[in-house]
Amino acid sequence: MTGMTTPAGREAAPARRDAEATRADILKAARHLLARHAHADITLRAVAERAGVSPPLILKYFGNKDALFARVMSFDADADALLDAPLHDLGRHMVRHVLSSQRDRGADPLLRIAFAPLHGDHGDVLRANFRAQVTERLAARLTGPDAGLRAELAVAALVGLGVMYGIARGPHLRETAADTVADRYGPAVQAQLTPGR
Repeated sequence: MTGMTTPAGREAAPARRDAEATRADILKAARHLLARHAHADITLRAVAERAGVSPPLILKYFGNKDALFARVMSFDADADALLDAPLHDLGRHMVRHVLSSQRDRGADPLLRIAFAPLHGDHGDVLRANFRAQVTERLAARLTGPDAGLRAELAVAALVGLGVMYGIARGPHLRETAADTVADRYGPAVQAQLTPGR
């Protein structure tokens, strides 16, 4: 806190960063780099620089680079939030979640799967996690025929939305309210989740 002084007239040391916020910043930085560079080319120093922390702090929280990227390559927490709605309203919720994640956190919950080919063997891990933690988990919630195909089609629509928003930076999409996009695009996703509704 700038301006506060100690009894000796010196500035007080800045407040320690909140541990959870620091972990989140490190994961966000690692995800950003993983979406742009091959896993082998990413250093802890680069992650630390982007997160605004020291490399030893990353080691303290995650142990090593492999442990950090095992977390980054997991979709579990993202899938929890993405799939957190009743089935009848899930398409709209997922669209809104993809947009609000990009707008509010600067991170798409699914888009890093598009960069799996950059990562060699680590890309295989990313793909396996994505299938198990996102598409297969979604398929397990669906009733009726072709649940696996319908889940993959619904997720494909969301990945496409993320690409248009985060990579192509579609100006009309970016300036439109998330609820408006969810009202228009959500039914296309929902049509795969509850066909014939």
